[in-house]
Amino acid sequence: MSQNPGVWEETQNSAEFSNLRKSFRGFAFPLTIGFLSWYFLYILLTAFARDFVSIKVIGNVNIAFILGLLQFVTTFLIMWLYERHSSKVLDKASDEIREVVDGRLGK
Repeated sequence: MSQNPGVWEETQNSAEFSNLRKSFRGFAFPLTIGFLSWYFLYILLTAFARDFVSIKVIGNVNIAFILGLLQFVTTFLIMWLYERHSSKVLDKASDEIREVVDGRLGK
């Protein structure tokens, strides 16, 4: 791995690394909980509220079909939001930490 394992321990204990983790978790955990709640709601509706989700909206397109498509839309929205958050917040902080670690390791 490296000749100086103390560098990794110092990095993990640093305020910068703690802030990076906090920023990632503060973004990822709420979005994950929200998405999983939305996903399980969709599953529960299609399993137990068949009369509701089988209501036709336009032609043969029913509520279940629309909710299923919205699952894909939600997935791409979360991907876009994460990429934006990562580019604006996480990348800069992780690059700074990497530079410090590389300097300590003599790279």
